[in-house]
Amino acid sequence: MSTPVRLAGFVAAIAAVFGIASVIGKGVGPFDDEVSSSHGDSHADDPAADERDGGHEDGHEDDDESTPPTAQEVPGGLMISQDGYTLALTEARAPAGEDRPLSFTITGPDGAPVTEYDVEHEKELHLIAVRRDFTGFQHVHPTLAGDGTWSTELDLKPGDWRVFADFKATGAEALTLGADLAVSGAYEPGPPAQESRTAVVGDYEVTLDGDLTAGADAELTLSVAKDGEPVTDLQPYLGAYGHLVALRGGDLAYLHVHPEGTPGDGTTEPGPDVTFYAAVPSAGTYHLYLDFQHDGVVRTAAFTVTAGGTGETPKPDEHGESSGHAH
Repeated sequence: MSTPVRLAGFVAAIAAVFGIASVIGKGVGPFDDEVSSSHGDSHADDPAADERDGGHEDGHEDDDESTPPTAQEVPGGLMISQDGYTLALTEARAPAGEDRPLSFTITGPDGAPVTEYDVEHEKELHLIAVRRDFTGFQHVHPTLAGDGTWSTELDLKPGDWRVFADFKATGAEALTLGADLAVSGAYEPGPPAQESRTAVVGDYEVTLDGDLTAGADAELTLSVAKDGEPVTDLQPYLGAYGHLVALRGGDLAYLHVHPEGTPGDGTTEPGPDVTFYAAVPSAGTYHLYLDFQHDGVVRTAAFTVTAGGTGETPKPDEHGESSGHAH
């Protein structure tokens, strides 16, 4: 057989193969379309399948493990910005020394400094400052200028500090925002904190009773004594007979703590016991700071306790506070 005849026969055979494949392809339908529909509109004509998947196209939207945590679940003080509000320090560095000025603003969702706040526990804003080795704790109440600038003074030792602004802008939810402050000078870290349930502050001794457990509300009772005698005439401070701040070891998460009762309610005694309720999100070390007032002076007692674990994460409490609001 001649070469031209062979070529003609080969071409005819190829054409026949492609023709058969085309017919089969039209009968089966596009493979790509079938694959894509299995991940998209595969339930469009199958209500039963849609019901099996709970109405979710991919069947995974209700998987708790794939759902990222919301901002509400983050303890207070870990973020510099939340819900459109930002804590902006005028200077992120400061010299060491006593009565060092500190100023800052809280900017709102519109980017402008906030100038209107609700009074929470007798103040429009509570500022907490603590060195990252948990020394130098201070609780102060800055002054607000008309342009939205807050100003105060702090006693600062060299080292890395964390400042917390605890506030409620008018018309918004209560928040606690945190920012780092670097204090210049020769840094001498404090000794590692040891478990401590008794604090001595001058002539006063304060003892802590109660245990923290992750995932559960804890009742903490702090008892104040002076020269060995129970103090029964504590004075109100910020609307209570004590103010307690809880900070988590490591990241300094600012946690919500609520006092039991209020002065003048007919049942709450002015000492020696002051009771608080605390909820912690994880096991580990926590640093507690109690401010109490007696004989016209506010004093601070510090404690270090360890929380056991349950493997559960506490939900926002009955007051709906999950931002670390700690009064």
